[in-house]
Amino acid sequence: MSLNVFLQNLINGISLGCLFALIAIGYTMVYGILRLINFAHGDIFMMATFFAYYAIALFSLPWGLAFFAAIILTILLGITVDRIAYRPLRDAPRISSLCSAIGMSFFLQNLAIVVFGGRPKPFFRPEFFDQTFVISDIRIQSVSLITPLVSIFFLLILTYIIYRTKTGLAMRAISKDFDTAKLMGINLNQTIALTFAIGSGLAAIGAILWALRYPQIFPFMGMFPGWRAFTAAIIGGIGSIRGAMLGGFLIGLMTIMIVAFFPEQAGYKDAFVFVLLIFVLLYKPEGIFGEE
Repeated sequence: MSLNVFLQNLINGISLGCLFALIAIGYTMVYGILRLINFAHGDIFMMATFFAYYAIALFSLPWGLAFFAAIILTILLGITVDRIAYRPLRDAPRISSLCSAIGMSFFLQNLAIVVFGGRPKPFFRPEFFDQTFVISDIRIQSVSLITPLVSIFFLLILTYIIYRTKTGLAMRAISKDFDTAKLMGINLNQTIALTFAIGSGLAAIGAILWALRYPQIFPFMGMFPGWRAFTAAIIGGIGSIRGAMLGGFLIGLMTIMIVAFFPEQAGYKDAFVFVLLIFVLLYKPEGIFGEE
């Protein structure tokens, strides 16, 4: 394989890894605070693409405004999911919250089928994102270059919020000791709602970038990136933001590089990802950056 082909696939792998990282952060933030896997997260990701699609198709909004509106609506959806499915079960056994999460996932999928229809829809891709840059013999779509820049920008903002603001301090306090944080006067419901808002917002950004990269949307589209991002969060260390970032990058690079280097094994790329997951669980069960 030539150096140019390797660099082209490396850029594609980094771009895909950034998308997985954005989605994985939503899983890891909710787990870090509530010790709950939000199985509806992939479906919130899916809903964001439909919000953007209909903002353009029905209301004829400019694509920038439509994408912003979709992010806001997705944030509100994430807060609503917490309010309806999880907040009433704060003091219930964990299995109750788990069942509620799975039920909310099925509800959003079927709601999308009823409201939006089951047939795939073409997602609008602005010409700006459809351009192809040629550097030497490397052909790169603009969306593959824009995705890492947008992802890193928002990941830096998230890092600042978590480690440099009082809200981030409250989130970290709740993740360490739920009951003590409550005794210290931290508003648990407000902080948890904000956690869902941030995770859903990042999922919406990832969803729009995903739809620009693969311009076809349908009600079950959140399952594939959702499970990949969940796997990335486990590999990196669920509950760790930097672990979710690293896990996303690893899985994105692995997915692209397996197809590039071993095309005859491309159909087994998912198996390689889960083999990596099994090895991590066997030899470092808490994940790369997870805590024991």
